[in-house]
Amino acid sequence: MRQAILQAIDDSADELIDLARRIHANPEIAFQEVSASRWLADALEQHGFTVQRGIADLPTAFRAEVAAGPGGPGVAFLAEYDALPEIGHACGHNLICTAALGAGIGLATAASGLAGKVLVLGTPAEEGGGGKVLMLQRGAFAGIDAALMFHPADYTLTARPSLASYRLKVKFLGKAAHAAAKPYEGINALDALIQMFVNIGLLRQQLRDDARVHGIITYGGAAPNIIPDRAEASFSVRAADSGYAKRALEKVINCGRAGATATGATFEHETQKGYDAMKPNRPLADAFGRHLQEMGWAVDLPPQRQRMGSTDMGDVSQIIPSVHPYLAIGKNIGGHTVEFREAALTDRAFQAMLTAAKTMALTGLDVMTDSAFLEQVRSDFSAGVKS
Repeated sequence: MRQAILQAIDDSADELIDLARRIHANPEIAFQEVSASRWLADALEQHGFTVQRGIADLPTAFRAEVAAGPGGPGVAFLAEYDALPEIGHACGHNLICTAALGAGIGLATAASGLAGKVLVLGTPAEEGGGGKVLMLQRGAFAGIDAALMFHPADYTLTARPSLASYRLKVKFLGKAAHAAAKPYEGINALDALIQMFVNIGLLRQQLRDDARVHGIITYGGAAPNIIPDRAEASFSVRAADSGYAKRALEKVINCGRAGATATGATFEHETQKGYDAMKPNRPLADAFGRHLQEMGWAVDLPPQRQRMGSTDMGDVSQIIPSVHPYLAIGKNIGGHTVEFREAALTDRAFQAMLTAAKTMALTGLDVMTDSAFLEQVRSDFSAGVKS
């Protein structure tokens, strides 16, 4: 089975690389991944999967399945394919989705000798839209016992935590006036918003080291000779666990209230739960690492200070045993940059994608063939405490 899986992925290598290039050349942002989801679903159908498109009331989501024998666990490979606004596939999702496709193709080759089912889930809008969260809420993950995906990076780790997050939108309302003739008759909403940013800067000293607060001004006024009567911004507030992220969020909101009080503006805000923290499944991560090293791919030592973002895979990991490893596609390149976008189109990136496909498929094979290993996966998951 192992050799059949690896051979199937090798046989599909050109197809997978071509598709990774095509998706990279046609970036589509959250919930607009019409072409990428169609290309992936078409490929899965051609490889014998039964595909349901537009699931969970999300037009660009899909669930592809190959049934093995009766009973047995369901193993799912998760495909992300949304790009970032303006800078395209600067997070390497063109590699994530094609690795999931390759893993599904590989493991499905052995399905006739297995019990359970092999799945590939198309999960849109990871970059802020929370496609996996919506799919979880709407039942798209039913019958799945283990969820696997990989992420490109400039290091290789079998497991890494992520940050829980909240999203915050704020609006300050003031009073317009002529900025030169009668500025004293106005209430400057932009001043209130800038004061909020200053307050957040001062707040950072009293936040835990793992907390992150970052935001952008989305509207700051109509013209420089008009006192702005409206100013708006969006923030992300994160921490290593949801409880502290929520407490940090309240402190950030208070920064806005203080800005409004100082200027006389009115303050409005809207909060939305972002993503849960990642709960890596250790047995799955260890198996992934073992297969990775068997293929000659070195695993890095975890850094003392982890570099973390947030992902909707965190929400999946709180419900289903999950693994979200990282494979290096270059050195000293940070995600969400033009440099990372270019690195996601190199031979090294395609090698990482194919290696991840093989390693995920072999880890899925462990889940479907080794009942003792599956019990370890479930025990580790049950022992974890929801963040």
